[in-house]
Amino acid sequence: MIYFIAGLIVFFGTHLFTTFRSREPGKDIKTKLGYGPYMGLYSLVAIGGLALIVYGYGAMRPSTIVWLPPVWTRHLNITIQLFAFVILFAAYLPTGFIKKTLKHPMLVGVKLWAVGHLLANGELNSIILFASFLAYAVIDRIVLKKRGDNGPPPGVKPNIMGDIGALLIGAGFWAAMVFGLHKILFGMPVLAG
Repeated sequence: MIYFIAGLIVFFGTHLFTTFRSREPGKDIKTKLGYGPYMGLYSLVAIGGLALIVYGYGAMRPSTIVWLPPVWTRHLNITIQLFAFVILFAAYLPTGFIKKTLKHPMLVGVKLWAVGHLLANGELNSIILFASFLAYAVIDRIVLKKRGDNGPPPGVKPNIMGDIGALLIGAGFWAAMVFGLHKILFGMPVLAG
């Protein structure tokens, strides 16, 4: 469990540092270091934290069962993940109606992903993992709103191609996860049997 918790601290510590770092001219560490070095260091630390999370999560198996979710929550989670993936991919494509409406689709997608998994998993390691992602996404969204970052600029016209791309890529990724990729990556099949 120590690797798992250490990974969560390192991974979310880097993300929270970025969330709360000063953006004032002359005080912004990203400007002082330069974009490339800052992002390189940030990525290196975050990837190290993620590696610890993955290792620690697996090392906690079998984990303590906190609650036994009803079977229908697994089916609900599968449906929620379709929306979560479409929304997540919308964050990285040209601004479409999804991005324009949700403002910060990556955070909305992470929240959906985490809530769906919390509904369907009752093991201690899963609850800690998904609750951590949910808490981070909520905190980051609050900070962004207070900072006045409301997503794409108001004058940006939505490009439907961004939405079509998000739908196709998100649905394709969802199908891959449902039909085998989740088991390959995480050792747990989405569909039983």
